[in-house]
Amino acid sequence: MANYKIYFKRSVEKDLSSIPSKDVQRIMGRIEQLATNPRPPECEKLTGEDRYRLRQGKYRILYSLQDTDLTIWIVKSAHRKDVYRY
Repeated sequence: MANYKIYFKRSVEKDLSSIPSKDVQRIMGRIEQLATNPRPPECEKLTGEDRYRLRQGKYRILYSLQDTDLTIWIVKSAHRKDVYRY
């Protein structure tokens, strides 16, 4: 399987700045794993959207896939209570 290129929406930097650095390291580790396996067993497709959700502790990573271009766009990363408010 080919490796996907990972891109970040500009707002994700702001999202990550409000998260403790220990948790940011874990989140970034999960994001890096998406390059080789963009649909891990624990990911879930969001209803009514073309996006996926990945859990990392009490945080969620929302991303979209473009299989034709082999790209992943990280759309949002935030605490589970705030992540769906966008």
